[in-house]
This record gives sequence, structure tokens and C-alpha cells, in this order.
Amino acid sequence: MNRRDFLKTSGLALAAAATPFGRFAWAGGATLSLKIGYLPLTDHLLMIAAEREQFKNIRIKPVRFSSWPEIAEALKNGKIDGGFLLTPMGLALRQKGAPIKVVLLGHRNGSAITVKNSPDINRITDLRGKTVAIPSPFSTHNLLLRKALSEKGLVPGRDVKVIDMAPPEMPVALATGRIHGFMVAEPFGAQAEAQKVGKILVLSKDIWKDHICCTLNLQEKIIQSYPAEVQELVTGLIRTASFIESKPAEAARGSVKILGQRPEIVEKVLTTPQDRLTFRNLAPSRADFVAIQDYMVKFGVAKAKVDLTGYLDDRFAKRKG
Repeated sequence: MNRRDFLKTSGLALAAAATPFGRFAWAGGATLSLKIGYLPLTDHLLMIAAEREQFKNIRIKPVRFSSWPEIAEALKNGKIDGGFLLTPMGLALRQKGAPIKVVLLGHRNGSAITVKNSPDINRITDLRGKTVAIPSPFSTHNLLLRKALSEKGLVPGRDVKVIDMAPPEMPVALATGRIHGFMVAEPFGAQAEAQKVGKILVLSKDIWKDHICCTLNLQEKIIQSYPAEVQELVTGLIRTASFIESKPAEAARGSVKILGQRPEIVEKVLTTPQDRLTFRNLAPSRADFVAIQDYMVKFGVAKAKVDLTGYLDDRFAKRKG
């Protein structure tokens, strides 16, 4: 009997074991506790799995962050076992040697270009001379905004001023006139709509249909040491994805503890219009990541590309049964 089996059968608990990649623990003899980082966005609605899933051998410990740089830093330094990251940000971390792998997509679609609620801006070309906020240069939102602008002949930096801003600040900045618009994940566009300070100029699904945005990155050490537990995690998240798709209103009501957002706002994002935010087809696809990297190079976000063979691990999401 190996040490792990002995600990399980004897009922002993393994104290939190320090590794170069962070801390994880066996509790109650058979439960792997996984610290998973996330932001209070509808993009990270899969985190309700921590409350609704009846896992047998794992326990999700949600770790809430307020900004993308914070969660990226925690993942890079091994303070958390995994986290939902913007795709370009995850690729950038991997490029710099962070020992992480993508095992699941967080969602598809789910963002919007939101502008001030006035008659001055009704189309992309009306953004000329305006200021638009994004959450990070290493965000899918930056790529989507640049794609939308370039297709209309606008050059960021020359025709449109693009600035970085934490997502929770964006609706207030829009209302006070600090910015003319923002491109970020929901529910901030829906919040601005509900508050009558903003309106949706274009949904991200209409810029790039079924685009990826956030991905679940896990420490390689976790994947190597506990593949069965990682499988249970991914399978549970996929079950939760199906639940969200089939029962959006119930999912919205159950999201308050994790997201801290108003259920009616979350429900609107999930339902109006259809496919504004989706939780289907969440296995990491090489084609999706190739497309993201192509845009990163095209728009100057990255100079080199990551070896996707070592970064993508789709076996858990693709396993049947």
C-alpha cells in the first residue's frame, strides 16, 4: 500500500504540503482542497459548482480577486492551485515559464462594448476621438476591441484612446464622463444598462462568434499528482455548465454568494439576447488558441507564440462518462 492509500484508508489527514507551486491539502482522509481563483464576473459563473456540486474526493475553495493582475500574480507565485484567467494573460504567463496548463474553458462569448447612454455614439465609427477602457492589454477584450475598430478603419491610440481600468470602476467612470465606453466581461455592461448610464454598442459574440475568453488554468503539479481529482473537478464544472444552460434563472439566483451580483442582472446576461454568454463546447481547442495568438501578434500584444502542445490539456474535458 502506498502512502496516499494508507492515508485514505486510515482516515488520517495530510497537512498542507508546501510545494514550489503553492499549497494543497488532504482533509478528512480523502478530500483534496483546491484553491481556485476567480473574479466576480458572469464569465466565472462556473464557480457556483463550489456550492452545488457534490464532489466526493475534492473540495473547491473559491478565492475571490478584484483584478486580473492580482489573480495572475497569485497563480504565477503558487498562492492558488488554479484560476480563471484571460486567455492572453494565461498565454503570457506560460510564455514566461509559469508551470500552468489549461484544462477547461470558462465560457464562450460574454462581453460587450458599452458606451454612454446618449445619441452621440451609435456605431463603432462614432468612437473616433473617444476614450474606451479595457481591463488589461493582455485581455481578450483588448483583442476584440482592436478587431472591431480595425474592421472599421480605426486605429487604437491614434483614432481611439484605449486605457486600462479595473472592471468594477467602469460603470462609474462612464457615468461621470471619465470615459466614453468600455469593453469588458459582463455583468458590467448590463449594470450600466440597468442604471441608464450606458447602452450596449455591440456584443462580443457579434464581433467574433463563439470566441473564447477565460480559461481554467491549473498548476502542473496538481495535474501530475492528482489526475483523478482533476477529472472530478472538470467533470463537475461541465455538469454545472449544463445546469447553467438549462436553468439560467435558477443559476442566476444561486450565484449571489459567489459573484455578489444582482440575480436579475445575471439572468439577463444569460438570456437576453440568446447566446450573449454561453457555457457550451468548453473543451480547450487548439484552433481557438491559435486564433487568439494570431491576434496577439497582429495587434502587438505579443511578439512570440506559446507552444500550445505543452499548454493545452484537453483530456479531462473530452473524457466521456
